[in-house]
Amino acid sequence: MTTLIINIKELIQVRETPISKVSGAEMAILPTIKNAYLVIKDNLIAGFGAMENIPEIKADSTIDATGKMILPSWCDSHTHIVYAGNREQEFVDRINGLSYEEIANRGGGILNSAKKLNETSEDEIYNQSKARLEEVIRLGTGAVEIKSGYGLTVDGELKMLKVIKKLAENYPVTIKATFLGAHAFPLEFKENKKGYIDEIIQKMLPEIAKNKLADYVDVFCETGYFSVEETEQIMEAGIQNGLTPKIHVNQFNSIGGIQASVKYKALSVDHLEIMNPEDIEALKNTETMPVALPSCSYFLSIPYTPAREMIKAGLPLALATDYNPGSTPSGNMNFVVATACIKMKMTPEEAINAATINGAYAMGISDSHGSITVGKKANFILTKPITSYNQLPYAFGTNLIESVFVEGTIFE
Repeated sequence: MTTLIINIKELIQVRETPISKVSGAEMAILPTIKNAYLVIKDNLIAGFGAMENIPEIKADSTIDATGKMILPSWCDSHTHIVYAGNREQEFVDRINGLSYEEIANRGGGILNSAKKLNETSEDEIYNQSKARLEEVIRLGTGAVEIKSGYGLTVDGELKMLKVIKKLAENYPVTIKATFLGAHAFPLEFKENKKGYIDEIIQKMLPEIAKNKLADYVDVFCETGYFSVEETEQIMEAGIQNGLTPKIHVNQFNSIGGIQASVKYKALSVDHLEIMNPEDIEALKNTETMPVALPSCSYFLSIPYTPAREMIKAGLPLALATDYNPGSTPSGNMNFVVATACIKMKMTPEEAINAATINGAYAMGISDSHGSITVGKKANFILTKPITSYNQLPYAFGTNLIESVFVEGTIFE
């Protein structure tokens, strides 16, 4: 099946030579072709170029995109989409003056979600999660990483990872699974942290590896959660079980988590709301992708990742949603891109690069996603008629997406 799209006002993020990521000043460069065509064969990008150079193509269907633009689907490299229920009451508690930490200390936060998840059947969790997944696909996300971390028991964590696996089997988007058993300490292990870490290392990780339920291992490295030493211990055990680290760091405090993550060759370090010069220096000339989560900062009213300082230092940066019930109950990557421009002073070019090619890198799929490149998955967004791609972050409250193509087919 060959599909030809013609008269594209602007084809965005075209990369004739494949790249894995962009860093520093390169993030401000977004290659495009105006008045373009795009050829899809089955589920892959088969060709593209300017309309004036279009060859004769035998297409099964032709789409006229006059006035509209095409860009790669968003690659959301950090989500917690699989969960049970919601935490609306905590939202109200924060409005009434309680902090995220105070809510957690009262048994709310992650432990609240863990209680709900362990009381909910696998089928019901799947049904709730698939509705969220379908929503984010329609909002332009063509690849998504999903974490466990609301089980905090052997059975609960395995239940979450099985749901993630089932979503990956039943939906055409690429889904990467991350094991985040080290999200918080369960109440029963509050005075026995070593006991819970032993559960993770001796029981959870071997079972996950045996059943091939995860690609990555994550730890919430933060004051009051997992120390740097504990994070290193879990990263090492994860690596021994075939999982690459992707670590939560520097959300509220800078405690050395970035340096530890780099030491263990983490694919990404995520959050980064609090960054000091030593943290930025530690990321230079590494293979670790920094990931910012601006809608989390928006929702919790905490600082935003210092994108300008990091890009000026020559670092790459990716953007993701952090979709979860407590601190970011939204998987809208369009809002993330807009918020990065509005609050983090990223240019539209930098934000689109961060949400496409760099997002793909942060989940290990930049060879197949994140740019308009021959041979990559035909996962892309067809916009409504727009004046320029600057309108995507500018009109932050408007849905400018006409269609989302996943593996060459419009997702209904």
